[in-house]
Amino acid sequence: QVQVAESGGGLAQAGGSLRLSCVASGRFFRIFSMAWFRQAPGKAREFFANIDWSGGHTAYADSVKGRFTISRDNAKNTTYLQMSNLKPEDTAVYYCRVVVDGGFGWGQGTQVTVSS
Repeated sequence: QVQVAESGGGLAQAGGSLRLSCVASGRFFRIFSMAWFRQAPGKAREFFANIDWSGGHTAYADSVKGRFTISRDNAKNTTYLQMSNLKPEDTAVYYCRVVVDGGFGWGQGTQVTVSS
């Protein structure tokens, strides 16, 4: 069973930057991947970034490509999301999903608000 905790959300101005973190803990032997999703008010949760844990391969949705960067620290079971050139439409609750041997887990989410 994996526990997931996000941190680093907050308020930023358009054009600004924020960095989110996601830590995985609990009873597992191996992490397969970590991904970020977000959910804006009245909208469905959407995927936008993923990192493969072993090889470090990354994938992004077009909406964030070139502005957001996902990275990992294997020793700390942590993934980071560096967000730059933020836009008001990036305002959402940001969730981390961790896939491990035996299942996956979601964090509680962290709010990101971008003002124009």
